[in-house]
Amino acid sequence: MNNSSSTFFAESRRSFHAALLATVLRTDSAGIPTNADKDSRVSVAIAQGIIEILGAQSTGARLAGQMAGSQFETICKGYLEEVFPHLYHLRPGSWTISKGLGSGRLAIAKFDQYAHLEALDAASKANPQLAAALGSDYIIKPDVVVIRHPELDTTINAHESLVGDDSARLSSLRATNNVLPILHASILCKWTLRSDRAQNARSEGLNLVRNRKGRLPHVAVVIGEPTPSRIASIALGTGDIDCVYHFALPELLTTVKALGYSDAEELLNTMIDGKRLRDIADLPLDLVI
Repeated sequence: MNNSSSTFFAESRRSFHAALLATVLRTDSAGIPTNADKDSRVSVAIAQGIIEILGAQSTGARLAGQMAGSQFETICKGYLEEVFPHLYHLRPGSWTISKGLGSGRLAIAKFDQYAHLEALDAASKANPQLAAALGSDYIIKPDVVVIRHPELDTTINAHESLVGDDSARLSSLRATNNVLPILHASILCKWTLRSDRAQNARSEGLNLVRNRKGRLPHVAVVIGEPTPSRIASIALGTGDIDCVYHFALPELLTTVKALGYSDAEELLNTMIDGKRLRDIADLPLDLVI
């Protein structure tokens, strides 16, 4: 049996944390971590405990919220780019991991499941009543996406003759049928959580569910928020997102227990036992499902 401290996943997780500590996860001159709410004693104490366990501190000014969020997205993308290819034996295919979808309000329409939204948008622009009825529910802007590309028949038939002109003429997986990439996963990255950010993540998840034609992508949220009650605002409940992934869940659990925050510990365990909260290391494996 492999020693857990020397596995590839453990090393990649340490690299992920090192990247955060070098950029967005810092402690300011007052000793307040950058992912903490400076006005909340509980938030500050938990965030400080997590940094202490991670074993390093980087002192510097707090980044502006938008800048910190962008850095967090980049680091999450880099982590998945490093780890996900090592799981191709479990989920073969042609894959791309990208940060966002590029410019434009309808960038999501470049994917097979959402291509019809381009026609919907054009129709709403031509009809004010339709535009009022639809609102902006079809505008979807994930932070990180995992893309699967359609496969050539030569790849599908590599081991035996499976498909041809006589069958499977509608499946999007065949490049013969479909030229558009397939959205495999939509990942929202939230460095901290306030009530509006939690609601935005839920709304985006629901939009992905409601507006797709075909297979629903994985819908995940990665967070750096230290406060369990705020994590619960997005993690509890079902239907809009698959699961929430914390950047340092074991360290968070250890910290709230050490601080004697029994209610927070119970809330975290409720989310974990209810399959609503997992660690960042769980995300790549869950994406294989």
